[in-house]
Order: sequence, then C-alpha cells, then structure tokens
Amino acid sequence: MTSKVIPSIVIRNKKMIMRLEIKKMSSIIDSDLLLTVRPLGTSLGAEVRGIDFSKPLTTVTLEQIQLAWTKYLVLRFRGMPTLSADDLITFSKNFGKLDARPIGSSDKNPYFDVDKPEITIISNVVVAGKPIGGLGAYEAVWHSDMTYVDLPPKASCLYAIEIPPTGGNTYFVNMYEAYDSLPTDLKNRLTSLSCVHDASRNSAGELRKGFADINDPTKTVGAVHPLVRVHPVSKKPCLFLGRRRGAFVSGLTLVESEALLNELWAHATAPRFMWSQEWEIGDLVMWDNRCAMHRREAFDPTTRRLMLRTQISGEPVLQG
Repeated sequence: MTSKVIPSIVIRNKKMIMRLEIKKMSSIIDSDLLLTVRPLGTSLGAEVRGIDFSKPLTTVTLEQIQLAWTKYLVLRFRGMPTLSADDLITFSKNFGKLDARPIGSSDKNPYFDVDKPEITIISNVVVAGKPIGGLGAYEAVWHSDMTYVDLPPKASCLYAIEIPPTGGNTYFVNMYEAYDSLPTDLKNRLTSLSCVHDASRNSAGELRKGFADINDPTKTVGAVHPLVRVHPVSKKPCLFLGRRRGAFVSGLTLVESEALLNELWAHATAPRFMWSQEWEIGDLVMWDNRCAMHRREAFDPTTRRLMLRTQISGEPVLQG
C-alpha cells in the first residue's frame, strides 16, 4: 500500500514550527515536544504519537491535533493501556461539549463502574445474565453516529480496554472522496435532496426502546438531513448518508428513493475510500462523524470486547 504524496504544510506560530511531510511520516515539532503524525491509509486515517496524556494538553498541541484531524478524518493514539473513563472524558472535552449516551444504551452495570452520562460502553460481555454494554458481538453495519437526531455528534472517541484475538476491526470511509468522485450530473441531482434517517434501530439492527418495528421506509421516523452537507471546518462538501436501513429520500417515490440510495451506498463504501483499524489494547481512536462513516466487523461471541466511547456534540447540518 502506497501513501499519497502531498506538499508540505508549514505553519509558523511564535516558537512553534510545524511541518507535515506527507510521504511516509509526518512530523510536528515545537520547542517542547516531538509530535508525529503517520498516515495509515491512502484515503484517511493517521496515527499520532508523542502526546503525554497524563498532563493537560497545551493549546499548541491541540491545534496540531485539530490540523491532523481535519486532514485525515480519523486519528489513532496507540499505547495507552491505563486511560480511565475520566481521562477519556477530559481528552474528548478538548474538542467540544459532550453528548449524553444515546437512547436505549445501558446505564449502570455490575461489571464496570463508569456510571457517567458522557460514557457509552460498547461490549459483548454479559454479567449475571445482563449485557454490560451495547452492540454485542455481531456486525455493526456502515453508519455515521446518531444521524437520526437534528444535531448529530460531530465526532466520537473510542477507547479499547479488552479486544478479541481476531475480528472486531473497525472500518472507515472518506465521504469527501466519495462525493468528489461522483458524476457531475449526479452531484447536481443531489444538491436539493434530503433524506430521512431512521431513529428506530441502532447500527447492529437492534430495535430501540419505545419505537415500533416499521418496514416501510416512507413511514420512517427520524431527523431529515441533506444528502450532501458542507463541513463547517474544511468548508468542503461530502456525502451524508447516516445508515441504509429505513432511509428514505424525501420527495421521491419509494422505488426512486431505493434506487438512488442503493447507488450512493455502493459507491461510498467502495474499498478505495476505506481504511481498517485493527485494534490493540490501549488504542484511542477519534473520528469526524460529519465526513467519515464506519462499520465494525463481527467477532467470536465467546471472546470479550470492551470499549468506552464518548461523543462530541455537533452543530446544524449545512446543505451542500
């Protein structure tokens, strides 16, 4: 796998000189630390090293992280086996206000004492007959987090405490590139179209509490968002699909809506837009929910997977 060659970016800010050499390794240097950003995929994803999470992050460091995040959409911080729930919350708050856990998620549990509204437990572990977290061991299909609400989270941070020996990898796709590579006539068609995002089921297909099981997409209940949104930071357009099940394009017939969505989903999830995160214990991954979708592969339910997640509050979805 080869990495894209992109011209260096040089930023001067008093004592700090930052260079991103996007070939095999990117280096960010200031007078106090060495921060490296290494691209992981040809389309998105990068690993950040050189950060001491035991100390408050400086303004310069946060600016560097934000720059890399805007460029790569998904960042991985590896080798932090002792990060606590409070540490995860503190780190996540550097990038905005945190959302409370989604509807239908577990609250208290007998196994892992993280009864904090900002933390969602993602796990297949069962204690005393009750799951301690959500999503189990089966596949979580392609989606962006919580697009069924009017203000979807702008980002998620996921931290690995226990992982299975095989499986459970998380895949990401670049929705900027998915949009940019569409034919011009299809881009023009999408400009005025919006989609209803199904609120009734999670990414593992489980029916949420309080929702009816509806199989007719024309009756889907959930937020309505444009199929193309403009990112508030990069100012670039990207596809914004949410998840496939129950989706319906407003103003079209069911046949027209299904045909269009099938075409967009097949295109957006093509391997050329994709990168896979193979988890290690102590990995922290943060992704931009506005311009990247993700999925999780299934794994052996007799093995254990335990993750903690935070979600960073979003802003209104801007029409592309």
